[in-house]
Amino acid sequence: MQWCVFDGNGLYLAAEQLPTSAPPQHTGARYIGHNAAANLFATELLGPAPANWQQVSLRQALLTLPAEYTPLLARAAQLRRFEHTHRYCGACAGPLLPNSHDHGKHCPSCGELYYPRLSPAMMVLIYRGREVLLARSPQFAPGMYSALAGFVEAGESVEECVHREAFEEVGVRLRALRYMRSQSWPFPHSLMLAFVAEYDSGDITPQAGEIEDAAWFDVDRLPLTPPPRSIAHFLLLDHLSSLQHGPR
Repeated sequence: MQWCVFDGNGLYLAAEQLPTSAPPQHTGARYIGHNAAANLFATELLGPAPANWQQVSLRQALLTLPAEYTPLLARAAQLRRFEHTHRYCGACAGPLLPNSHDHGKHCPSCGELYYPRLSPAMMVLIYRGREVLLARSPQFAPGMYSALAGFVEAGESVEECVHREAFEEVGVRLRALRYMRSQSWPFPHSLMLAFVAEYDSGDITPQAGEIEDAAWFDVDRLPLTPPPRSIAHFLLLDHLSSLQHGPR
């Protein structure tokens, strides 16, 4: 058994691992799920943490713990956010009650139903021969570039979102769009859907206010890119592998 112990904007690790016991004072314990290592529970800390625990951000925890913990931590963080943001009904303002059969909530006054929010977002790595198009947001760490990303809007498919965002953010058109994989990313409740696509036309024109810089980079001269565990890192590694060994 392991515990995801939240406190404010962070959680606790013990010797760079999730604690194997709950703190003396805690509230709101819930079962999250399991992997090959252990069953995972989440709770909120009350009072001081044990002296040998270290508080880290959720992002730090995702990068520190083994990769198989990423889905469980994402689930724990998103269920926690749902609990904090859905205490009252948005339709009639009545108190919400938890469902007995799932993680949703219902309003006993008007019958409205609520479930943990998921926000689908696309990411696309655009390539042109040995070059990839990478961009940086003003919120990125200094010098970091990544694949393009954006949220799916109401009424559009994920594929339509990829083409729209590529043109809006950097002014290019795509072809040979290919889906790769997905990843739950709890910042705050994204479901990332990753693609690769071949450049078709257009000159790079960064979108003001959204893209600080964008450029073509040879795969042997890449800038600082997102760390392992991120889906952007996977896209880059997979593309480098396809250049060396051919498409998978």
